[in-house]
Amino acid sequence: MSSMDSTAGVPSRSRERSMAHGWVVFAGVMLLVIGGLDFFYGLAAVLNNEVVIVGGHGVVIADITTWGWITLILGVVLVLTGAGLLGGYTAARWSAVFVIAVGAILALPWFPAAPLWTILIVTLSVIVIYQLCAHWEEA
Repeated sequence: MSSMDSTAGVPSRSRERSMAHGWVVFAGVMLLVIGGLDFFYGLAAVLNNEVVIVGGHGVVIADITTWGWITLILGVVLVLTGAGLLGGYTAARWSAVFVIAVGAILALPWFPAAPLWTILIVTLSVIVIYQLCAHWEEA
């Protein structure tokens, strides 16, 4: 069977639904990965809560326990949301868009300390949000 509609040469509806479902699976797996990384990043911040930052204005010792707990909890929520997406729950799409946007925003203050990590997280977050929103009706 061809995936093209015989009347107009346009991909059939089932092909579009399959592609949209593939993007939802991609978004779910990315949420699992990003959530797992956030969980371990937050856990590391809670266990090693004092950070020494050397900059142009001297040495600053910062306590990042609160940030660690927030990141750890966000990681758990991201993993649960990713599992919900893979399970096909519609509510998981709404919460995924919200939670991944919050995760991207929370990564921005760390740009001076870890620019590549921040760019990676924000880029992956934008890709996931786009794929969840662009194919909303098709999946």
